[in-house]
Amino acid sequence: MRHMMEELIAELVRKDIPLEIAKRELERIYLELVLEAHHGNQSAAARKLGMHRNTLSKKLEQHLGALRYPAVNC
Repeated sequence: MRHMMEELIAELVRKDIPLEIAKRELERIYLELVLEAHHGNQSAAARKLGMHRNTLSKKLEQHLGALRYPAVNC
């Protein structure tokens, strides 16, 4: 696993991806996959991640807010 992570990080470095963007994208994908593995059950996903459900919900809102609550033109 360490080797795979090193290869991924090396690719990010080669492409000049800023650290903050890389961390944000890693967290977003990780959260999405854990949530998917728990069939959208935020409580179960939060337990697996070792965090409170409210914390997971806030993180999801940060990462996926635009997808979950699209703008409505009234």
